[in-house]
Amino acid sequence: MAAQATFKSIKSLVPLFDRVLVQRFKAETKTATGIFLPTSATNSPLPEATVIAVGPGALDRDGKLVPTSVKAGDRVLLPGWGGSPIKVGDEEYHLFKDSEILAKIQE
Repeated sequence: MAAQATFKSIKSLVPLFDRVLVQRFKAETKTATGIFLPTSATNSPLPEATVIAVGPGALDRDGKLVPTSVKAGDRVLLPGWGGSPIKVGDEEYHLFKDSEILAKIQE
């Protein structure tokens, strides 16, 4: 697992190349009827996230810039593994390569 980095502000973090900074959706800790769920039921990360920032893209074999396929504000589907965790205050974010993102969620 990658080392966890800590930053004072998420605005100070600008992804490079084809990296995408996301914040995973938080699991509900209480049901609609007010029952609190145990930590073991909410421990696994949810596969959905919001894109916070993206890098400019990566160069292809011909040296042309290929932009990332998502933009800030997009909702995406992530794999259950991977990404580099980044802590900003009490909030946790993750950096993924653009190619690791499974899908963009259309609304």
